[in-house]
Amino acid sequence: MDFVTSALLLSWVAIALLALVVSGLVRQVHQLSRGGVARVPRHPGVTPGSPAPHAGELLDEGQETLLLFLSAECRTCAEVLDEADRLLADDATPAPRAVYAGAAPATSTAVPVVDHRPDLFTAYDAIATPFAVLVGASGHVRRSEPLGSPAALRELLADSRPSQPRSV
Repeated sequence: MDFVTSALLLSWVAIALLALVVSGLVRQVHQLSRGGVARVPRHPGVTPGSPAPHAGELLDEGQETLLLFLSAECRTCAEVLDEADRLLADDATPAPRAVYAGAAPATSTAVPVVDHRPDLFTAYDAIATPFAVLVGASGHVRRSEPLGSPAALRELLADSRPSQPRSV
């Protein structure tokens, strides 16, 4: 075989391999587009209106409570805890509780701390920290959502007050 014939033969082999790869990719795209189910993103946390898990351990009966799921290594968590400490002086604010999966950091906060409770993170579906769960006086969850800043905590509390209109 001369050089031109072997080059032509190699070119046809390469084209055949590329055709197989492309057909495999087309088949995968077709399966994904045909069988892909549009998933509705789920809301993290306990569904509002549901009874609060472990309510007897965490809540003062008949009192609205704000559960803050925090991490000792999270700077935003420390800022949210400081904000909750400042808001604690306001009588209209729900009673806050700081919940940690591991050891709580040493802080001088008036907010009661519950630490070494990863089971509560699971029970409340706290997918990230900081995460807030507002539990009504009846023991049912009113709101649950991740917080990105201390301002988000202030907004959550302002929006949850029935006497004030919800912000847009």
